[in-house]
Amino acid sequence: MTDALLVEDVHTYYGDSYVLQGVSLRVAPGQLVAVLGRNGVGKTTLIRSVVGFTPPRRGRIWLRGQEVTHRPSHAIARMGVGLVPQGRRIFPSLSVEENLVVAARGEGWTLERVYELFPRLRERAHHRGGKLSGGEQQMLAIGRALMTNPSLLLLDEPSEGLAPKLVLDLAHALLQLKERGLSVLMVEQNLPLALRLADYVYVMSKGTVVFEGSPEALRRAEEVRRRYLGV
Repeated sequence: MTDALLVEDVHTYYGDSYVLQGVSLRVAPGQLVAVLGRNGVGKTTLIRSVVGFTPPRRGRIWLRGQEVTHRPSHAIARMGVGLVPQGRRIFPSLSVEENLVVAARGEGWTLERVYELFPRLRERAHHRGGKLSGGEQQMLAIGRALMTNPSLLLLDEPSEGLAPKLVLDLAHALLQLKERGLSVLMVEQNLPLALRLADYVYVMSKGTVVFEGSPEALRRAEEVRRRYLGV
């Protein structure tokens, strides 16, 4: 079966700064794969490389068997990649409903389905995005990405800044997306959340992958957790 995402030996730079130093990973169809690591190890750069914002200088990236390494980001998005960026980046002056409708593309995800996944957004449908709480904005950012009807969802630090109750709500929603067969690549620092949701995990340090395996294998790898995750 063709991988939802395949990253092969990717090297990415910001100017002269050598950020990703030969990263490889894969997301199988219907899998949720988590990428863990401290701040500044290259996790967000990995997401940016996949979506074409910061293309790699070397290496290759494939979506469902099609190489996208140097395609423009809008073309990659149209191939079925939904992005929930760090910091959410919703439109603050638009209502919740307008934020969702403006992203609508393809068949499958509708306003009604997003409201079923996030009932709070239905209650807030006519509130401006800028007036929402952090947790509501994260729901809206995920809902907006789903409205593009992606086959691969990229999440960059989705639990950042959320209260524990909202992290549980987020986990519940992501489990529902997994059950529906959506492929997900999630960059995250919340280890318990990642271990609960992921089918497979990668740990990064200084632009390279230093561990990969099942969540259970990472639970057993005490030295990896202590050295690279600080837990």
